[in-house]
Amino acid sequence: MKTSMFLKRVVLRNYKSIAHCDVKLSPLTYLVGANGAGKSNFLDALHLVRDALSGSLENAMNERGGFSEVRRRSSGHPTHFSIQLEFSLPSGDEGKYAFTVGALQSGGYEVQKEECSIGGMGKGPYFSLEKGRLVKSSEETFPAVTADRLALVGASGSPVFRPVYDVLTAMGFYNLNPKLIREVQKPQDGRLLKPAGENIASVIGHLSRSNPEAMSVITDYLHAVVPMVHGIERVPVGPMESLKFQQEMAGAKNPWHFYAQNMSDGTLRTLGVLTALFQGSDDYAPSLIGIEEPETALHPGASAALREALNRAAERTQVIVTSHSPDLLDDMDISPDALLVVASEQGATRIVPLGQGARNAMRDHLCSAGELLRMDQLQPDPLPPSSGTQQTELFDEIK
Repeated sequence: MKTSMFLKRVVLRNYKSIAHCDVKLSPLTYLVGANGAGKSNFLDALHLVRDALSGSLENAMNERGGFSEVRRRSSGHPTHFSIQLEFSLPSGDEGKYAFTVGALQSGGYEVQKEECSIGGMGKGPYFSLEKGRLVKSSEETFPAVTADRLALVGASGSPVFRPVYDVLTAMGFYNLNPKLIREVQKPQDGRLLKPAGENIASVIGHLSRSNPEAMSVITDYLHAVVPMVHGIERVPVGPMESLKFQQEMAGAKNPWHFYAQNMSDGTLRTLGVLTALFQGSDDYAPSLIGIEEPETALHPGASAALREALNRAAERTQVIVTSHSPDLLDDMDISPDALLVVASEQGATRIVPLGQGARNAMRDHLCSAGELLRMDQLQPDPLPPSSGTQQTELFDEIK
């Protein structure tokens, strides 16, 4: 079984509410913090990378309200935002991809810097650009670049950079919407689930045909959360499609069948989360799955089953979840290294590892993460006086 670790480190600067963060990720990472602290903004930064590469940088930012809504708002008026990702490829090679997008005086924006390296700058395949100009590359030929697009899109035509493009565009991010799952849907590509679950009927149909083992896992976990449900299938509804559930009814000899429109929000959202976690196949699967608050609309008693599903999925695909649920985190086996604390301080989001006191309590099995959260003790270490001036170098020195 291949390791699920893909993203090892994420560095952000001036992205929405995040002034600066530099964090290491685990196969399963919990972003824990209060509503409005900025958990979603961390996932959205990764989502923007996926969208900008699979579509275009312009569309990715327009979907978020434009450049002015993506860069952080503050009294300092930052004119740029930066994203750096350090990763491990399926081949085992490690690399880094980073870019900075800045404002133009005439309006609009440009990619001020972009860098990709595998094995280290100058040690393996790499390229470095500034404002639409190629500065240095390991390759004798390089596609034409412009300052308003990410060069990795064009560079993906090269076999050496294609694996980087593939893993970054294979990330999936989910905030499941029961309303969209409940509605009849147009038949769509069912290989990967869309962000709100708007093609879930196609995904369930695809899994039933191509990966019945994964479909069985989804059904088993759904049954653990909603014991009356014994099966799900994709069904045609004229030119559209929907989901049909098998459900036990008191006094009935055989299970009854209900369409998605008759199921509860909790059941549909749970199905969406489970489908996101176990979708795909060995040949075509997400490299990373980010899920917003998977415990929403879930009975607290079902948290153990959801937590087990998250752990199982993380053996195959890296998983990041946002949460503020003590029930989901109420497990002594959760490692302190799997938790990142998200807090808002004076309007700026801070994302850091768990403070040392809480880490010690968890490692000594004195408290679970859930118990610490109930006591409001999942806190970061105090901010050191010099931290405001510390900067992480996103770009290697070009030699």
